[in-house]
Amino acid sequence: MFFPGGVLQGAGLSDKIPPMPQQDFIMTIKLYGIKNCDTVKKARKWLDQHGIEYRFVDHRADGLDPAELQHWLEQLGWEQVLNKRGTSYRALSDADKASLGPDTAAALLQAQPAMIKRPLLVLDDELHLGFKPELYSRLFNK
Repeated sequence: MFFPGGVLQGAGLSDKIPPMPQQDFIMTIKLYGIKNCDTVKKARKWLDQHGIEYRFVDHRADGLDPAELQHWLEQLGWEQVLNKRGTSYRALSDADKASLGPDTAAALLQAQPAMIKRPLLVLDDELHLGFKPELYSRLFNK
């Protein structure tokens, strides 16, 4: 029988069971954005300078998974994900801006991924919009 102390008992045996090898926790890190965006460049530079491995996903070049976009909208809210400061948003007509809401934002962002606030850092299941060095320092204990 196995007991929590790690001792095997039975048939006169009393051997220590070797401990399971401890595995390092591997964090999944993805950074979403557009490679020409200055803020994305700053975030990538910060991650590179701190030796943090990540996967960069360029909305324009790599496309955007509708399921991921939907997850972001559910977790953060469409108002947070939509970049209202960019030229793409400002180019929308007043009628298009007025019709934006939870039911229409996903289609708009899917069609125009430049309208997604960036960068979007995904740490396992945590989502973080924008780049601030102090936030990244806190997230990565640097």
